[in-house]
This record gives sequence, structure tokens and C-alpha cells, in this order.
Amino acid sequence: MARIAVIGAGMGAMAAAARLAVAGHRVAVFERAETYGGEVGRFERKGFSFDTGPGLLPLPAVYRDLFIKTGKQPLEECVELVQVDPAVRHVFADGTSVALPNASRAGAVEALDTALGAPAGQSWSAFINRAREAWDRSRRPLLEEPLWPNWQVLAERDPYPAVRRSGLLRRRPPTFADVTRRELAEPRLVALVESALLAHGLDPRTAPAAAAVLPYMEQAFGTWYVRGGIRELARAVYERCLARKVEFTFGAEVTSVIEKDGRAAGVELADGTLFETDHVVAGVDPARLRQLTSHRLQAEGDVRPAEDAAGRGARFTVLLALRGAPEPGAVHQSVVHPADRKAELDSLATGPGAGLRPTVTVLRPCDPALVPDAGHESAVLSAVAPAKEVLADGALTEAYADQLTAAAESAVPGLRERILWREIPGGPPHAAAHPALPGGGERFLYPSNATRLPGLYLVGALAHPGGGLPHSGMSGALTAGLIVEGPEFRGSQ
Repeated sequence: MARIAVIGAGMGAMAAAARLAVAGHRVAVFERAETYGGEVGRFERKGFSFDTGPGLLPLPAVYRDLFIKTGKQPLEECVELVQVDPAVRHVFADGTSVALPNASRAGAVEALDTALGAPAGQSWSAFINRAREAWDRSRRPLLEEPLWPNWQVLAERDPYPAVRRSGLLRRRPPTFADVTRRELAEPRLVALVESALLAHGLDPRTAPAAAAVLPYMEQAFGTWYVRGGIRELARAVYERCLARKVEFTFGAEVTSVIEKDGRAAGVELADGTLFETDHVVAGVDPARLRQLTSHRLQAEGDVRPAEDAAGRGARFTVLLALRGAPEPGAVHQSVVHPADRKAELDSLATGPGAGLRPTVTVLRPCDPALVPDAGHESAVLSAVAPAKEVLADGALTEAYADQLTAAAESAVPGLRERILWREIPGGPPHAAAHPALPGGGERFLYPSNATRLPGLYLVGALAHPGGGLPHSGMSGALTAGLIVEGPEFRGSQ
């Protein structure tokens, strides 16, 4: 039995902790905040509750696997999963809208043809078929296995089977924007699929064509909500850790990783406490980890953390407490598209222009557990905002919140008159970390879960295989596998 210290209590870190504990190891988690869950947070005020991080769960199979592998109670006995239907309604600047059913290819084709005109549905379906090929080719090496030592193969080869045009010379690999412009053509349809990338802070003009796996995942595996909010999923994972005898210490800041005989041998806390271990798992961002050890964690030829690895965009959220019950047939998730898509993409690098409206996601859970009574509603607005440094300006923050609120009026009838109060969650905006993607070079991959310091491992959204709730859960599985089985671990079979 090994002693293992885990730095941070985010979703990936807790997933690793539970798996390590069930393998017979003694696991201690040190979290400098006063609670678990990382970015899967909750804000409560006057009877209203809001998810301040992700509001929906794609690919729930990742957490089903976690609960199957770590105990007798399956996920569905620990939380109530609800399939969201329709999965999403897209609202465009010209007034058209389309509601896509959850995980129904035929239903989506019919809805797109009806709203946008034929052959929008067939074009989208053909695009999703090609995205499925990219998924099938990249799923195992990028999601179910530790990062390959010859990761350059993943970085250089884009598995998306882009349609070839005779007589055209390819000077560079196609970007996501190249293939959507060529294969979808209809601007609203392009905006619809690109919104899956924007949610992760990716610019379709620079993302590899293989980023098509992101809208594919939404369509193929469906969109799910956890009754009571996604924070309930964090609670369930935390309680599973406790059931497996994982020890948690909150308000405990790790100030350094102890090294002994050329390997990680424990952690030191801010109060001077030393905790000696056989392995250390770090679920923190690279900048903080660099402050904890002077050891070089990546070497020449490794994927290394990059400043733009998670995209320049930051997730910006506005919480709305609304008077009045939701209207009949209220849609759980709406995406409101701006009139000027190019200006929005440009703003991610240059900062927002005056009055710029971004692509806004509106979540209306219509969940009685989140409101004081049936005569109220809670809503969460989010967008990927320009650089984090820009949003540190308080006046700009309020102006940007105004833009999100104005856009959301297209999705919520009578929104302005219904607002009791709004809240912008405090703290710096979180980087919108994207899942690892093949074919776009090193900047679309993440560092290996094993570092160059023996005994020190990485887990979470900024380690392989990247950001998003499912990918954080996968990261926990990979890190635990490397510790339990050693360097020969090759992932789930």
C-alpha cells in the first residue's frame, strides 16, 4: 500500500483519488479552498442556487465508469440524471431558430431542413458522419490511453476526412473553419457547429479540422443534466472518495513538493507540516505547479504547458434571479448567435469592441431545487470573453454582463422585466480549457500525466487529455492507472 498526496480537490483529482483508494492505497487530498469540486462551484443567495461552472454533463459514461469501478452504487443511485430534450435551441440574429432533439440524427436533420431550408439537414448529417470518423480514429489514443511518447504523430496527423476538391493544391492542413465553410456553406449552419468550439475558447479559424469531434460528441452521446445542479455530481464524487477512505484537508495550501533521492516524496503545507508520500498527484494549473517545485517537469521533446494551450478566451458567467415561473415549453439550453461572427472571433485576441455581442449560452434548468418557490426561476448566462486581463476591469465587466443579458432576451421572454437581481461570480474568469485535439500541433495537446520528476503526476483540465467534465474524469483514470500499473499502463481495454 502506497501513501499518495493529491494537491487540489477538483473533479479530475477526486476521480484519481477514488480510483487509487479502491486499489488499496492511502490517499490524502489537500485543498487550499474550503470545499471540493474546483470549477464545479455553486452560488447561493436568497433561496436561489446556481452552478458557476459547467451546467450540463456530456458523455456521462465517464462518470458511470468511475462509480462502477469504485463501489457498489452506480452513478444513477447517487445522482438523478435527466436527458435534456431538446438538447439545444439555436437562435440567430435574423430571427430564425432551430431546436435540436437530444441524440437524434433523424430528428436533427428534419429540424434543420425545416428551419434553415434543405439541404441544411443533409449537409449537417454528412459533416457529422465525417466527424464520427475523426472520433473513431482519435478516441483511444487521445482519451483512453496515456499520452504517447511519440505524441508528434497525434499532433501532425489530422484524422478528419475532409472532402477533397479536384484541382486544388493543399498548402496547409485545413482548419475547422475551412471544412465548415466548404462543406456546410449556410452561414447559420456554420455558426451552429462552431458554437461547440467557442464554448471551449477555440477559434475555428485556427483549430484543426479534427475539432469536429466536439459537435459530434454533443450529437452522439446526448446532453444530460444532474437534478439539483452539476454541483451534485461533485458532491457524489466527493462522497464516493470518503466511502473509499480518502482523507480530505481543506484550507490546506501546499507550498512545495518534497523531493528525495530524485523523486517526489511528499508535500509541505503553508503551516510547515510535512506529509511524506510515495507519489504526488497535482491537480493544479502549470503556473502554480512551477511554484511548488524547481524540478523540470517536461523536457525537450515533451508536450509542455503553453500560455495559450487553453485558448485565450475566458469563461464569463452571469447569474440571474427571475420573478415568475418559466413559460410552458421553456428550453433548458439556448445558444444565441451574434450578427457579426468575425468580430466576435477577432475580439478573442484583440479585446472587445464597443457594443460587441458574443455567442451566449442560456441555461434555464427549471429545477425546483434551485429556486425559493414555484413563482421564480434561475438562469445562467455564459460566453467566452476576450482575454482574462481585459475582464479584470470592473467597468468592462459590467458592460459585458449587459451584453450577455441583452442577447439572452432572444431566449427568455420578458427577461428584463423579470430580473430580481443578477450576480457576476467573483474571482478572475477561468480559462476555457478545451479537450485535447489531434492534428493541430503541440498547442492543442496537453502535458503527459507522468512528469519528468519520478513520483509526480498531473491530473485535471490542464493535463492530458484536456478540459471539460468528461475529460477531467478520464484524466483521473489515466493518472491512477499509471500509478497502480506503472509506466506499462496502456489505458482501459
